Amino acid sequence: MKKSLLLLILIAVFTVESSYSQELKKLSEAKTLSASKIVEHSFNPLPYSYDALEKAIDSETMNIHYNKHFRGYYDNFLKAIENSELQSMTLIEIFGNVSKYSTAVRNNAGGYYNHDLFWQIMSPDGGGQPKGELAKAIDKTFGTFDAFKEKFENAAATRFGSGWAWLAIDNQGKLFISSTPNQDNPLMDLAEQQGTPILGLDVWEHAYYLRYQNMRKSYIGNFWQVVNWDEVAKRFEEATSK
Repeated sequence: MKKSLLLLILIAVFTVESSYSQELKKLSEAKTLSASKIVEHSFNPLPYSYDALEKAIDSETMNIHYNKHFRGYYDNFLKAIENSELQSMTLIEIFGNVSKYSTAVRNNAGGYYNHDLFWQIMSPDGGGQPKGELAKAIDKTFGTFDAFKEKFENAAATRFGSGWAWLAIDNQGKLFISSTPNQDNPLMDLAEQQGTPILGLDVWEHAYYLRYQNMRKSYIGNFWQVVNWDEVAKRFEEATSK
């Protein structure tokens, strides 16, 4: 009788331990799966020195803009999505439904993405005019490159307060120029005109005020001297091939 009772106890203990082990395994697997779905967002290095774009942007502005403003948007974006479903989404996916999320997500996701693009579409060897298919598309859409520049400059100059001017591609593969307030961009579901940006100009005062003060138009005019048209053309090809 005692042996039978002991056997039953041992079987019960083994069953409980086995069940507990299985639950721990499931929890561990769930955590591993969850971690594997987290999208890693990188703080990319500036692709040139702070003084490399002196033709348009001074060294001190670049240093502050990159290390303070850009870094701030990046850090605050990560905080805004921490421990939420947004950690498993790309920026593009977040922008597609950004109107459903907090202001902190909208502002900091936009600030992170917009600046990362801004650094890439400039170069110390920039300037001139685009070539190839991008040049043809600009001429087809706007008439001439000069007409395109005039319209883009107007979008940047007339953006009230802080914001951005964009050259983007809509879902029909056509170019358009727009401007957005604050850190919004054409990828966001709340943008007046939606599309994929391939060129962007930051017209927040922190982007130009140390050198240009209230002369935003001078900053906009000098921007053309550092535009990396090869990078813009690459983004154009990627967007139109989708």
